[in-house]
Amino acid sequence: MANSTTYVSKAADDNGNICWTDQENKIWQKLYARQIEGIQDKACQEYLTGLQLLNLPTDRVPQLQDVSAVLKQKTGWQCAKVPALIGFGEFFKLLSEKKFPVATFIRDEDEFDYLQEPDIFHEIFGHCPLLTNPAFAKFTQTYGELGLKASKEDRVFLARLYWFTVEFGLMQTDDGLKIYGGGILSSPGETQYALHDDRPLRKPFDALDVLRTPYRIDIMQPVYFLIDHIDQLNDISRIDVMALIKQAKALGLHEPLFTPKIIKQAS
Repeated sequence: MANSTTYVSKAADDNGNICWTDQENKIWQKLYARQIEGIQDKACQEYLTGLQLLNLPTDRVPQLQDVSAVLKQKTGWQCAKVPALIGFGEFFKLLSEKKFPVATFIRDEDEFDYLQEPDIFHEIFGHCPLLTNPAFAKFTQTYGELGLKASKEDRVFLARLYWFTVEFGLMQTDDGLKIYGGGILSSPGETQYALHDDRPLRKPFDALDVLRTPYRIDIMQPVYFLIDHIDQLNDISRIDVMALIKQAKALGLHEPLFTPKIIKQAS
């Protein structure tokens, strides 16, 4: 989560609809057209099935209530309109209530290829299709429940679990390596990189290993964790994550597989 943003979420009218400009609709159209072409043979089948169920418009930004109608019918979830940035407490609370936070802004043209903070395209196109899947939906809700009870220190470890599953998870299927992480599915560069580049490590999912693995949000990921099938998320939902966090603290973090980010000091 970014510390600050120049983006502002758009307000809804009395009917719950958001008025998007022609330019914003064109950006959605371009993002959708580019990404849909690139993921057809790369996304897991559960995601593609969810995308078909949502039936997102290709020429305009979707309305949250239309997406929510499908999610409610399939898994009881809905979209929740939020500011461009929200605190971790509110984030966990929403997930625990089966409400997926969606910031109602879309990236500018000059940030078309990379955006640090999640916009509506990332949230709706990247994440919401899999929220039609019971195993993914349950895992996401359980994660929210864990976060609500966790200390500030423990939430740092929990963030790694979310990062390496919901955001950047890969799946080893009978049809080869597929993507289920929304951070990959909404990024054309990382979609190609995650599956085909020879630089990143691709490791079988191990919860303790994940909790000990540092990450950076502003680079292509140097490591991905692989589950075998979407229902494995049910198994992860049932493990004692907080006990594993205690083990991770005792063992310490793995050596980062990336160069630390340089923070520029004000002169």
